[in-house]
Amino acid sequence: MKFTEMPYTRVDLEQVKKEFAVLMQDFAAAPDGAAQFEVHKRYYKLTDRVMTQLTIAQIRHDIDMTDPFYEKEQEYYDQIMPVLRNLMVSYQKKLYESPHRAYLEKVIGPVAFKNMELAMKSVDEKILPLMQEENALQTRYNRLLATAQIDWRGDTLNLSLMGPYLRSPDRDVRAQAWEKYTAFFAGNQEELDEIYDRLVKNRTKQAEQMGYDNYLGLGYCRMQRNCYSRSDIAQFRSQVKRDLVPFVTKLHERRMARLGVGSLSYIDEGVYFKNGNPVPTGTPQQILDAGRKMYNELSPETGEFMNFMCENELFDVLGRKTKKTGGYMTYLPDYNSPFIFANFNGTSGDADVITHECGHAFQGYLAGQDPIREHADITMETAETHSMSMEFFTDPWMHLFFGDRSSDYVQMHFEDSVIFVPYGTMVDEFQDIAYSNPGLDPKARRQMWRDLERQYKPHLDYTGNAYLEEGGFWQKQHHIYDCPLYYIDYCIASIDALQYKVWMDRDYREAWQSYLKLCRLSASDFFTGLLPQVGLTLPFEDGCISYMVRKLQ
Repeated sequence: MKFTEMPYTRVDLEQVKKEFAVLMQDFAAAPDGAAQFEVHKRYYKLTDRVMTQLTIAQIRHDIDMTDPFYEKEQEYYDQIMPVLRNLMVSYQKKLYESPHRAYLEKVIGPVAFKNMELAMKSVDEKILPLMQEENALQTRYNRLLATAQIDWRGDTLNLSLMGPYLRSPDRDVRAQAWEKYTAFFAGNQEELDEIYDRLVKNRTKQAEQMGYDNYLGLGYCRMQRNCYSRSDIAQFRSQVKRDLVPFVTKLHERRMARLGVGSLSYIDEGVYFKNGNPVPTGTPQQILDAGRKMYNELSPETGEFMNFMCENELFDVLGRKTKKTGGYMTYLPDYNSPFIFANFNGTSGDADVITHECGHAFQGYLAGQDPIREHADITMETAETHSMSMEFFTDPWMHLFFGDRSSDYVQMHFEDSVIFVPYGTMVDEFQDIAYSNPGLDPKARRQMWRDLERQYKPHLDYTGNAYLEEGGFWQKQHHIYDCPLYYIDYCIASIDALQYKVWMDRDYREAWQSYLKLCRLSASDFFTGLLPQVGLTLPFEDGCISYMVRKLQ
């Protein structure tokens, strides 16, 4: 079904509560594991229905954040989502404690039961008011950024639509664009500080009420870190600083030489060629058509997926002034339909949507065919491995998007992928420190960010921009406000994707078969079990990154 034709009905919380009560009663009365699993299939139908309606409302709200109807719907779901989550956890607790668990675990899988354990450690009725407040604060942050109005040469643009000017080949244009862009954040710094300060204190209070020392323990449970720990991530961060930052510094030096500048200013971030970054040559529809051709040539599986996406209009990618910034893939379970949301703005990022977000969507499409819903419940580092690896697998088709500059794009994409990892790792360390020290004031947080930039991005020069020099850059990073602790997943996945890059250069089809296997395995095993099954090395292993650097050099 086309997305525009999907009917929407507000989720009736009281009715859902009654259905959950009946489900739990029937589950408890079921005489054996097989009978309990039949009840569990009804749980799938109920949660599929609820999540489909909720997701339709979310997408339509994000498409136009000034739409009064869906603005009210979003406010409603901000209030009831913690209650729904608590209902799901209450039901899952019955499953987890079932006397027939051995049968259920055999059918559903051990990963699902570990995730249930983490879910039970993540939410409780007593913290629902705090979770509702957290949702409202996140919505406030997103609305603030989505409704930014930047006066640019006689036009009024939002943050997303400023993208092409921030990466203009004309350095003077870039400087002016960054000045305007940064002025928005500087002008709203007090409110951005207040929102984040309240989020840190709110999340810390949730954690304390749940019995944790600070939010990190609760946050790791909510991120479903089901097979590795905070110490594993600390080890990963150490490898990045020791082994990857020096290599990335060399890439920046090479970029500096190409740009013909004596030092790299912040206005040069994300710019790779003196004549400008390669940009897609077509209209948004031509980009989607090129993506359809690419995926039909890549494999039968990707062709089937992309045809389904296009025929059912499961993309909203045009940048608009009242649209939420950023991009994502989400899923509509009643229709086995992934949905891709993005803001095309005439930069290479438009093509990245067709590779990165389609990597997510392709795996979601495959996982949706599995009758065991828990198998689709992948952890984020696995999800990002699917998307970031797809970016490399699609390199041979970049001529469809970039014409005679396709080789420039491939070079830029490779460098950008490697250069990203220190930044993403820095975001994680920033959050680790912020939640370990919830009493830090906004000024101390900004200073801490600036100190981390000097460790992870020593090439940066913020001369002439007081807001950035004082450590304000992080306030544009949605994940820090919206998805606490979800950023290191991109970095772990980047190392996986770069392993695939090395592999596909040696044997493309063999690498692709490994990737396809990884997508189909979904959440049937833990991340630490999935990678060895498909021939990849765990990024936490000491020596993994230094080995990769040798290969990448």
